[in-house]
Formats: sequence, C-alpha cells, structure tokens
Amino acid sequence: LWSENSAQWVAAFFACALRGGVAVPMDRIAAPEFAGRVAQQTQAKLALCSRDLLPQLGQVPALDLEAIPQLVAGRSSAPYAAPPLERSDVVEIVFTSGSTAEPKGVVITHGNILANLETFEPEIAKYLKYERLVHPIRFLNLLPLSHVFGQFLGIFIPQLIGGTVLFQESLNPSEVVQAIHSERISVLVTVPRLLQSLKEKSSARRKLPDACRNFIATSTLPRRRRFGGAGGAFAGSIAAWDGNSGRSSQAAPPWTTPQKNSGGGWGTP
Repeated sequence: LWSENSAQWVAAFFACALRGGVAVPMDRIAAPEFAGRVAQQTQAKLALCSRDLLPQLGQVPALDLEAIPQLVAGRSSAPYAAPPLERSDVVEIVFTSGSTAEPKGVVITHGNILANLETFEPEIAKYLKYERLVHPIRFLNLLPLSHVFGQFLGIFIPQLIGGTVLFQESLNPSEVVQAIHSERISVLVTVPRLLQSLKEKSSARRKLPDACRNFIATSTLPRRRRFGGAGGAFAGSIAAWDGNSGRSSQAAPPWTTPQKNSGGGWGTP
C-alpha cells in the first residue's frame, strides 16, 4: 500500500483488514528499490499505489489507488461476507524507517490494534456528551499513514469520537497555519521539528489562537484530503505527543513480532 495519504488509502486499508488480507504500508517517499525489496520479502500479491508509482513496481501486479472509485463502480454495493478472523490474525506489516539500522518489518495483529483501542474507547465515551458542543473534532494529519502513530490519530481514534481528518501534503508552516485557520483544526498531528517551526511562526506573526498552543500531538508528511464527518465549530486546542519514539525489534529479519505490553498492546502513542 504505497501512496500519499488519502481517503482511498484508508478505504484500501480497511478493505484488507475486513477481508483478512495483510496490508504492508509504505511511505510515499520510499525509494523504489526499498519498496521492491519489501514486496519481495513479504511476497506481496498486489500493490495499491499512486499512479506515478505504477511503473516502478516491476513484476508486482498493481492497481492505481486514484482509480479505485471507477474500478468498483460497476460492482455490487452489498457488503461482502467477512471471513472468520481472530485477534491473532495479522492485519499489517509495518516496516521501520531504517534511519538507525536496516529496516525491519514488524507484524501487527488485529489484537494488537484492539488492545490499544479498547483502553481509549471507554474513557472517550465519558466525554462524548461534551463533544457535541464542538462537533466534529478536526484532525490535521501531517504524518504518513505508513506510520503506526499516523494510523492511530489518522484513522482509528477519530472514529471513536466521530471526528474529521484532513490530510495535507504540504509541510510549509505558512500553509499549515492557513489550514488550521480555514479548516478550524482541533488536533494537529506532526513532528517536533515542524511543531517548532509553527511555534516560531505563530510567535512572530500571532497567527495561531492561544488555545492552539496548549495541547499539541506529535510524531512525519502529507493538497488537503478529508476523511470523516463535516461541519461544526472550532474545537479549541491542538494536541501533543511525540511519535518519533518508534518501536523496533532485535528478532531475525525479514520481519518480527513486537513485544506485547500488559494489556496486549504494542507500544504507546
């Protein structure tokens, strides 16, 4: 699954998950050689990618993600029967960036994802009655969905609160600030380096509301694409986590399974 963030990316990911397929997300800026090596190691049966990346996939059968709506237009809209899935079934293989060592694939199961969401859901439910006052909470996700942190704040957590997610390709601080204002963003998902640039720019030009400096969500990347609901008012704060502390494993290549925490999860946001 090799593309910039988009609604089609999200649809393809959930299609894999619901049909028992295993997704292998790739960063849009990954080198073709690396993508080819990953495809070989994972024995990929199909590549879903951006149109301009199709010629770079060699012998792997590929579909243009941007053409998915046209490809499925003639098919029945009735849901397919879901295959029997267990928590132990693999949902995706996420490859590390390789910035400090040879990239490794980390096997993520349905249970790994659920173990993390199950801790959030009951706590979020306590505050949903207040969420109506600021509905929908809007997330501006600047991270590639090939990152686990990007997935959690880009496609999993927003659904628990009926939120809206916008994907933006530009990392230019001026354009990010403009998007925060024009789209009335509540939660910014980004990296510390870009966050520092935004803070410097907001201090110099006073373009960010004070509430936007209180609560900032952090961990890297992308025209603006919307996923989720629409309408509502400015929710009033920007979130703050550091997603740069990714998880890696010392097990043998080509991939390994992460260590579970006490709740059955796989790392923390």
